[in-house]
Amino acid sequence: MAAPRSSLVGGMVLGVVVCLAVLGGLHLWGYRVMKHEAASPTATAERRIVCYVSPTDPGFIREQPGKDPQGRELVPVYATGEQGTAPPAKKERKIKYWVSPMDPGFVSDRPGKAPCGMDLVPVYEGEGETGAPGIIAVDPKMVQSMGVRTGKVEVRDLTHTIRAVGLVAIDEHRLAEVTTKITGWVDKLYAKAAGEPIRKGQPLLSIYSPELVSAQREYLLALKNLKTLKEAPFPELQENARGLAAASRQRLEYWDIGAAQIDALENTGEVKKHLVLTSPVHGIVTKRQVTQGQMVQAGMPLLEVADLSRVWIDADIYEYELPWVKQGQHALVTLTYLPGETLPGTVQYIYPVLKGATRTARVRLALDNPKLKLKPEMYAQVEIKAGLPQPVVAVPTEAVMDTGAKQHVFLALGQGRFAPREIKPGVYGDGGLVQVQEGLTGGEEVVTSAQFLLDSESRFREAVAQMLKTPAEKGAPAAPGPAPAPGAPAAPGAPPEPPAHPPGHRH
Repeated sequence: MAAPRSSLVGGMVLGVVVCLAVLGGLHLWGYRVMKHEAASPTATAERRIVCYVSPTDPGFIREQPGKDPQGRELVPVYATGEQGTAPPAKKERKIKYWVSPMDPGFVSDRPGKAPCGMDLVPVYEGEGETGAPGIIAVDPKMVQSMGVRTGKVEVRDLTHTIRAVGLVAIDEHRLAEVTTKITGWVDKLYAKAAGEPIRKGQPLLSIYSPELVSAQREYLLALKNLKTLKEAPFPELQENARGLAAASRQRLEYWDIGAAQIDALENTGEVKKHLVLTSPVHGIVTKRQVTQGQMVQAGMPLLEVADLSRVWIDADIYEYELPWVKQGQHALVTLTYLPGETLPGTVQYIYPVLKGATRTARVRLALDNPKLKLKPEMYAQVEIKAGLPQPVVAVPTEAVMDTGAKQHVFLALGQGRFAPREIKPGVYGDGGLVQVQEGLTGGEEVVTSAQFLLDSESRFREAVAQMLKTPAEKGAPAAPGPAPAPGAPAAPGAPPEPPAHPPGHRH
């Protein structure tokens, strides 16, 4: 046990000696360093403060410590270079007024808070002075806080998709009305209900008329007289007989008696008491306005027949979409009761009148309807895709500011500079684009958001400039002599002193 204890004591002694040696070396090294620094002339020279600057606004410079308009402590700037010399300090800029970072129209003559709760931002002399008329300059930080975005002016194809609700209607060119030209009684009605399909030439009803019976007998007598005088030696008599027979036949034809019925009358010599009216077209009976046994007058409408193999769709489009619609354009029609099916159509006619209540115009589309899927009075969704014949200059619609008397945009010139420009807009297309007929060319950059803030920025800067001008600059003669004391009455003939603008004064 004695041997291990002696070795432990020896190790501890050796460690203490090493530590003392290290401390001695460090002390000697520190003494040499301090002696070297004392010998160096620049080490003893005290750093000199040149000025104080805002940590967030390098342009805000003061000679004494303090706080910037945002309430932050100013940071000292020390002299640099040999012999402690400092670079020339920047000339202190003078604050003209304070403005809200979110509302450029809120101007104040002293620092404070904006209505939105944010600190007012100072505007220094020289800011916004571009030297060019009509151009305004905005601090890049304010541009960012205002949310200004820009977009390119493009030369491109402009299209527009018109979507409207339409109503299926009967093609009036394929609509026929069955009527009679004689007075009589409906003896038999073949088409007994509306909605019945019929074919051209199919019997619809038969009418008994005493006038018809007399006309048939007169025709038979005229034919008998013609046969009797056929062998007569006098040609004049034969000619008169032929004329009388032709007139009697033409009278029957004027009463809508078919050629087959007249030929049957000639062959059989039997007078028919009934006139059979047939359908003039293929289609559907849409209206029945007569019943069996009813007396009818000449010219009275009896039945209405419509050919539904081709129908119309009347769609209402808005007034501003009329420049896009042309006759012959293709359209797509969908119906709720035919999901997933699209029917092709063609713009057939644009009505020349406008509905005053809805400010819409009616457009007629023509569609084939072979299987009678489209039924009158059905609602349909109409889609017309139209395009301009050639590429045009186009900008986003958000970029256009409409003052009522004119329209203009703000051009983005870079480095926070903007310039208003009047334009002449055209039609509005898909994708939020509008045609520009005059005022812009392709490749220019326009502001697409916060244009109203820029507009107010240009207006309030003009107002502030007028407010800060001296009477001599405004053109008013200055009053001679010393200025009157505050509260003293103004001299006779002198203009009244303008009141001071309170904080938060708007222009």
